[in-house]
Amino acid sequence: MINKWLSYVAAFFLYLVSLLPLRVLYLLSDFAFIIIFHVIKYRRKVVRENLINSFPEKSAEEINGIEKRFFSYLADLIFETIKMLSVSKEELFRRFTFTNTDLVRNFEDQNKSYLFAVGHYGNWEWCTIVTPLIVKSKPLIIYKPLNNNVFNEVFKRAREKSGTVMVRMKMTLREMARFKNQLTVTVFAADQTPALADPHEWIKFLNQPTAIFMGIEKIARSTNYPVIFCDVDRVKRGYYACDFKLVHDNPATTTDKEITLKHARILEDRIKQKPEFWLWSHKRWKFKPAANTIIHELS
Repeated sequence: MINKWLSYVAAFFLYLVSLLPLRVLYLLSDFAFIIIFHVIKYRRKVVRENLINSFPEKSAEEINGIEKRFFSYLADLIFETIKMLSVSKEELFRRFTFTNTDLVRNFEDQNKSYLFAVGHYGNWEWCTIVTPLIVKSKPLIIYKPLNNNVFNEVFKRAREKSGTVMVRMKMTLREMARFKNQLTVTVFAADQTPALADPHEWIKFLNQPTAIFMGIEKIARSTNYPVIFCDVDRVKRGYYACDFKLVHDNPATTTDKEITLKHARILEDRIKQKPEFWLWSHKRWKFKPAANTIIHELS
């Protein structure tokens, strides 16, 4: 009970912080970067190892530069996520631009539901609030709940402020069935690390064997919902651009792993362009393939 009340106090404090203008939050972010990077050295070993393995062709100086820029952005991302608690959806919409929206409109005009694949690149949290403002479909966003129930509920409400429905991963099929008579866009994280018990395949992603969920492809092929990748770019501090890229418009006709390999390729290309904006502190490669495992090359 004490821990629960402490969580409520902490959540209220974060809400008060979120009321500060972004320009002030970015000043706090600059200070937080010093603490995270130089003082506590948060997961620097993990980040460094991930970068070296992903970019063996880069020099130590280049790796150091990416590492430092990543932690600077991570600090920004923390405060941008806190800002979600009070920011208006109109303010976030002003900070996002979208291209190739005709791709989405085309499916909606045909009364077709579809799927979005996204990566942990740029500010994916703000995307949950902005998405309902640029689509006619009902957004169903698949997520893994936080371990802390209080914080999970607080951030769930923030994400749903503009009409998004947050769906626990284990409830995906049930919720999609519940909304089957409505026009929907179901949003999946394409780079989530699966448990080894989950359906997955091994692909060569960022120069190393990587376990990847097959959920997007399996659902797309069974429903024949078109798949679109949301290619997010950070334009400048506090501003983002999203380009919708077609993965496949007729998934039922695809071959095995075709969809998975294609959306992974789009994400890899984005990461290679500006690597500092991907979530390198995540232990993405904590699982290794067994001997004789087939590693699929990206198409």
